[in-house]
Amino acid sequence: MAAGGSTQKAAAAVGSPMPEKLWRITSWLKKTFENQLVPQFDVNTKTTDLLYELVEYSEERERDVSFLIEDMKKRAAEYDAGAEYLQSLLTESLGLSPSSLSEEGTAHLNTLVDSAMILETKDTYLTSFFCAISDRTLELHAAESKNKEMEQRLVNLKKKLTATLVLEKQLEKDLEKTKTHLEIEVAKSENRLQNLQFLEDKSEDLKIRIKTAEEQLAASGLDQSLLHESLVSMSEKLAEMQEEMVHVKKKLEYYLDLPPVITLSMVLLYLQSN
Repeated sequence: MAAGGSTQKAAAAVGSPMPEKLWRITSWLKKTFENQLVPQFDVNTKTTDLLYELVEYSEERERDVSFLIEDMKKRAAEYDAGAEYLQSLLTESLGLSPSSLSEEGTAHLNTLVDSAMILETKDTYLTSFFCAISDRTLELHAAESKNKEMEQRLVNLKKKLTATLVLEKQLEKDLEKTKTHLEIEVAKSENRLQNLQFLEDKSEDLKIRIKTAEEQLAASGLDQSLLHESLVSMSEKLAEMQEEMVHVKKKLEYYLDLPPVITLSMVLLYLQSN
């Protein structure tokens, strides 16, 4: 959703008035992109937390830059006042002025003044320059370390935000697939139910028709043994008799394989035992 639309919908979703987090995120996005179209994003807890952390990081950097600018302006004003004081002191006490110095002397003086202003020393003594250089070196290392840390945080936030957006898109695709699959399964289930109902109705109809036909046949004097149930019973009995015949044939084959004398003896023993 777009920035304006997402803000209104998000406000309606979470209630009115708009939470401070969402309000700060919206203001920061509008300020960052100015007249450009703000990228689309879905309002949820994870996305809001990531964007809010990014807002805090950005505002912290802006505050640091503003503080440094104001501090530099203040120091520049102080150095200008100090330079004017020293110039007046040199002019009144020693009769020296920038116009009375040689070109080389003026260049050295400018270099000395510029170095003192850059290093923010209170005077131009050599020890002050060494101390200032050492302090600035430590500050530079600390600033570089902090800058790297902030850059790493920004990279991690971007990665998290990208991963969240990718996961959100994947979840949307999976949800759409699940909905489609569910619709297909529901259609199949309805079709199966219709087929089952049709078969049940057809089976019931066939039972009624069979019963009617049996009643008509019985009324016409047909032998009851020829009806369906009787035929099924006879078929079952026939199957049992056939199975028994198989066992008898196996026993008979056993006796047929014996010599005649043994066969006769076995038959006699069998007859006596039965």
